[in-house]
Amino acid sequence: MSARILVVEDNADLAQGIAYNLKLEGYEVRIAPDGREGLDDVARWEPHLVLLDLMLPGMDGFAVLRGIREGEHSSRIPVIILSARAEEADKVRGFKLDADQYVTKPFGVLELLERVAALLRRSGAEARGIDPVTFGTVRIDLARRVVVKAGQEVSLAPKAYELLLALVRRQGAVASRHELLREVWGYGAAVVSRTVDTHVAELRRKLEDDPADPRHILTVWKIGYRLAS
Repeated sequence: MSARILVVEDNADLAQGIAYNLKLEGYEVRIAPDGREGLDDVARWEPHLVLLDLMLPGMDGFAVLRGIREGEHSSRIPVIILSARAEEADKVRGFKLDADQYVTKPFGVLELLERVAALLRRSGAEARGIDPVTFGTVRIDLARRVVVKAGQEVSLAPKAYELLLALVRRQGAVASRHELLREVWGYGAAVVSRTVDTHVAELRRKLEDDPADPRHILTVWKIGYRLAS
């Protein structure tokens, strides 16, 4: 089954161009011309990924993203913001609402296609058949994007889940904060942020028996973090 991608974009020519190139890659694509229809399509069609413009009629992209993240079944859908607004404040607002990536218009089609493919790989849309990952009493079902601790499902913010996967993929090796920022948030290496530390604190709070004395999500002084089984 092909991955389903929803393009929420009011510029018809741009939306059709994006959809055309995505279909050439084998994806199933649907276009929503405004925010309200886009949010309805997320609930009805259950896409694997959303490409979301910010400047939409009626309901803007930020409101759509907030609605996606508050949805019962859609909160972990990867979302790439597409916007002509390059201001840092808009990017920060988008990431605070748990956008997965922020792409400034105009953008290259090949770059966008690679971002889409990478996010689908990370999100588990292509992870059917992969064995669950376990550490301590935690079990990660990669295909379903579900995390369970001691038999109870744990709700994680989308970025916290992606951060957890980034640590899992290293199989105990250390990941620097800059590496995690690039891999999970798409930031450049020169960016300094407490974003990683904030999301690590969420992971510890929800997955460690004693968040103040973690046994699995460990700090490596002056470098970053690693995951111990």
